[in-house]
Amino acid sequence: MIEGEFAVPALGALADEVAAVLGGGRDPGVVAVERLLNAVVAHARRDREALAAVLGRVPRQDGVRPDPRVRCVAGAVGAAVGPVRAEEGWETAGAGWLELCQHVAPDYVEGARIVELNARLRAGDPVPFLLSVPSGPTGAVEPYALVERLAEYARLGVRPGPADLGVALLRCGGGDGRVDAEVVRAAEALETPEGSRVAAWLRQGGLPQPVSWRERESGAPERPSRRRGARIGRRILVGHEAIEGRGEFPRRFWSVFRKFEPDIACAHWTLPDGRGAHTVATLPWHPEIAAARLLTGVASAADQDGSGAPGFLEALAAAPGPAGPAVHLALAYGLASVPGADREAAARALVLLAARGRLDGELLGRELTELVGLGTLKVPLLTESLRAAAAAPQGAAAVWPVLAAALPGLLIHTRPQAHGALLAIAADSARPAGARGELPEVTALALRPGSSQLLRQARRLHATLAGR
Repeated sequence: MIEGEFAVPALGALADEVAAVLGGGRDPGVVAVERLLNAVVAHARRDREALAAVLGRVPRQDGVRPDPRVRCVAGAVGAAVGPVRAEEGWETAGAGWLELCQHVAPDYVEGARIVELNARLRAGDPVPFLLSVPSGPTGAVEPYALVERLAEYARLGVRPGPADLGVALLRCGGGDGRVDAEVVRAAEALETPEGSRVAAWLRQGGLPQPVSWRERESGAPERPSRRRGARIGRRILVGHEAIEGRGEFPRRFWSVFRKFEPDIACAHWTLPDGRGAHTVATLPWHPEIAAARLLTGVASAADQDGSGAPGFLEALAAAPGPAGPAVHLALAYGLASVPGADREAAARALVLLAARGRLDGELLGRELTELVGLGTLKVPLLTESLRAAAAAPQGAAAVWPVLAAALPGLLIHTRPQAHGALLAIAADSARPAGARGELPEVTALALRPGSSQLLRQARRLHATLAGR
């Protein structure tokens, strides 16, 4: 039923994988976490005693505070090998939850699934497999795979967990209006409440894409999490309107559906605890929601040397959902982040986004120009990232439309010492990209007398755009 990289390993191999994850302490990645969670519940249903015997020998890392995703795996292992407490049940798992912050709304969704999963394991009622296991590394679930899994649940008489089904739905269907009629008919043919719900969900195209807006950060001085020297009020953030349809989902999911006001004070201005790629994988068809809610954390790496998010940037680029203002702003901040790993990831993400036809070069160029003008982005770091992206295979096709939109403003907002490097990257990118046309600011430089590096690069770019 679950194949490929998420297939359930044999018990011996599972023990080795669990030991590697628990011993590493770091985020093992979306594929590893999803694979292990699914494997633990599957083996717990097949032979709980054998699973307990094998995993009971896996050494624990006492005294070490591991990544939260590692703690998720450890929690599932502990629930699977511990004593059965059937009297507790699992239907009301996490009922006492309290929403504290909308920035981490996707974490609430994933948390609901983990709480439910562990409760079922402790209650001795594990499932044969998770409905929400991704079909690929982005986190997306193929619609037909979900219908097949529900059919197997019905055959075995297994009740789907509301949170597990909810995550599966969020991972299935992109709100783009495209409907596979055959899959909808297959879901309706299940003749179960879950089948009818999946059919309706697919018919509407999944979770609708929210209406979003951009806004300038207000720069209110009362935010205690800000470090001295942060460029308060020099960031562009993204919010979105409320999304319809939250009623059938568990209450922990509702925060994702609420209207998101980006400029609110809270303790989640950075990207702590390895958050990032897993957040995108929870909403793979809606990277805009993930990007908007974690945008301040990405920005902090650019304007105050905050903690980086390289995995988050690449996950946004790889996600199948549409890339709008939040994704492009995250990429803009990443291209000028202080941590080198973030800049490298942003350069790769830029090329990947273009290769998948999801890059809006003009939009990204405008965002870069505005953020440089606000003093948020440092031009030398941005130049370094664009140079790296342009040097990658197919990188010129990604970089040129961005610089074509950004150069007029960057030539105004930056010091002349930086113009030569920017024009050199643009000239190197324009030729393989087959660019033609005219940029008046570049033409004016090209016609000036002199032999400086700045003027030579301007003439080279001007000649390329003129087809010479």
